[in-house]
Amino acid sequence: MTALTDVPVPTIDPQRFRDVLSEEQWRHFDSGMRRAATVFSGRTIWNVNSTAKGGGVAEMLNALLPYVRGAGVDTRWLVMEGDDDFFRVTKRIHNHLHGAPGDSADLGNLERQQYEQVAATAARSLCEMVGGDDLVVLHDPQTAGLIPALRECGVPVAWRCHVGLDMPNELARHAWAFLMPYVSQADACVFSRRAFAWEGLDPSRITVIPPSIDPFTPKNAEMPQQQVDAILAAAGLVDSPGHNGTPAAFRRQDGREDRVQRRAAMASGAPVPAGSELVVQVSRWDRLKDPLGVIEGFARGVAPRCDAHLVLAGPAVDEVADDPEGAETYREVHARWEALPGDVRDRVHLACLPMDDDEENAAMVNALQRRACVVVQKSLAEGFGLTVAEAMWKARPVVAARIGGIQDQVEHGVSGLLVDDPRDLDAFGDAVCGLVLDRERAQRVAAAAQAQVRERFLGTRQLTQQGELLASVLGARAAVR
Repeated sequence: MTALTDVPVPTIDPQRFRDVLSEEQWRHFDSGMRRAATVFSGRTIWNVNSTAKGGGVAEMLNALLPYVRGAGVDTRWLVMEGDDDFFRVTKRIHNHLHGAPGDSADLGNLERQQYEQVAATAARSLCEMVGGDDLVVLHDPQTAGLIPALRECGVPVAWRCHVGLDMPNELARHAWAFLMPYVSQADACVFSRRAFAWEGLDPSRITVIPPSIDPFTPKNAEMPQQQVDAILAAAGLVDSPGHNGTPAAFRRQDGREDRVQRRAAMASGAPVPAGSELVVQVSRWDRLKDPLGVIEGFARGVAPRCDAHLVLAGPAVDEVADDPEGAETYREVHARWEALPGDVRDRVHLACLPMDDDEENAAMVNALQRRACVVVQKSLAEGFGLTVAEAMWKARPVVAARIGGIQDQVEHGVSGLLVDDPRDLDAFGDAVCGLVLDRERAQRVAAAAQAQVRERFLGTRQLTQQGELLASVLGARAAVR
């Protein structure tokens, strides 16, 4: 088994952000990138996670790392391989960190042995690649087991946890206890929210850096309506006869223009009817994203009161390597969809988006979100919820649960609507219908949402914060030598 796989990282000039930032934002970002080029000259920054596609971490790395290279800093991205036992353990940790039982199994001595066996193989490979002046950034529980070996090699390590819980329960603390022997040895621990930081970690090593989006990726780039319609038609998602022969084109990260050629797998076998108003949730097939709750909330509180259709879209279930529960969750969702009354089932659409080409997949998501009249994210637990910021950037009104990092993105009643209890299906239905039926309010909320993302959640802010953190890690290491 190959321990680590290299993911190619292109180079993109950070100057492209100049047109979307205020003058003050641009000066701050440009100064930070120039400083980073000096501080990290002659060093490589290595990023390690557990998958190159599917999920917010892969999307974030794919979006941000090219700008680091474009600023003159050598950076690389490695994906940690694992066997079925390893990913069952790490999925269990993931669920427990969210306070959820998942498969209800334990994190005991056997699980630690399975976890450390894979981590040891990956750590040996990584230590052979990393130079003495380099830095390593590890992402999420899958990679935490690499920290002790890297420390022994004398390599500075920052560990980033993209998941968390506002009010930790015993399951979360149990997961912390499993990971603490590794994580406590990191030079820095990064969390998306202050509330997510673990008890027992050295406070001086804790940093809070919220995630962000890139407005230029195929998932977020501007897209005229005819192009939206053409992509959705080509992907078999929405019947869009009005695109008048417009090519289903999208622009790749490297600037090349391409076309959507693959088709989504629709549970009904047919696209959404033309002209339908869409309520859309895009997420992995994960119980914590509550796809069953979205279906129930729509069936009970939305379908009887308006003519909108629901689209639940997620990745093709066999193409996300680090999520062994995805296929099982999709089967549960499909069974619930089949059991809906016929008139409601005709208005609920399950879409599995192909993952053969990440950027083609992203273009489909972009078009689907832009076609939505409301985007929802009714998660039961959420580290941040990048789909919320993505929809807000596209000036789509959002209804989401008041949990985790979502509540940092949405100002209730101003830039979106938050449901206090994600299991309150009546409140969810009322919020969605309120925006579907009140176009003026929806437009007002959507405009405020886009302005808020521009101010707080673009990649320039995250890149600047991460550069400052890694520079401080180097400074602290130098001070003790």
